[in-house]
Amino acid sequence: MRRKRALSITDIENYQPRVLEFEGAWYDAIGNPELTGSWIIWGNSANGKTRFALQLAKYLAHHKKVIYNSVEEGLSLSMQKAIADTGMHDVKRNFLLLDKEPIAELIERLRRQRSADIVIIDSLQYTGLNYDAYKKLRDEFRNKIFIFISHAEGKEPKGNVGKAVRYDAFVKIYVEGYKAMPQSRYGGGKEYIVWQKGYNDFYGL
Repeated sequence: MRRKRALSITDIENYQPRVLEFEGAWYDAIGNPELTGSWIIWGNSANGKTRFALQLAKYLAHHKKVIYNSVEEGLSLSMQKAIADTGMHDVKRNFLLLDKEPIAELIERLRRQRSADIVIIDSLQYTGLNYDAYKKLRDEFRNKIFIFISHAEGKEPKGNVGKAVRYDAFVKIYVEGYKAMPQSRYGGGKEYIVWQKGYNDFYGL
């Protein structure tokens, strides 16, 4: 059903958002997010971006069904190891890895009944999406969270689409030296240490 564009005060007051109740370090970092819209995670290679994304995926899978579309790497030895190291087996009923699934096929998957509530796409640059296609994807599935992992240029997401998604995203997370630095519309904002040893080594602690 198409959502009404003009809303009365009563409509607004009666709106009941679907909120994920986060706790601990995840609440401190992000707050309690609504099950809608897009997030972006970006950072340079070998700084803990994928490790962080998988840790987040595991936590989210305790709440909802999660699919992780590895568009860039796909199923590989390193991905297998990363998933094992994250302990994803603990949430295996709510987690699914997609092996380089094209966006058109992903859309068909998401149109099915009881499809995943949270979609992680790694990486944005490998999807071939332009900003209009991104907005169309986000708007068709307004009852899901899309989390895009992006390459970086310096401390910014790479490319025009990466920068535009960052501007639009409800949660923005920059990862450097195994430290995730979030900005969230839902509160939070506290830094999250992805891997203590890597963090200590990077910052000389």
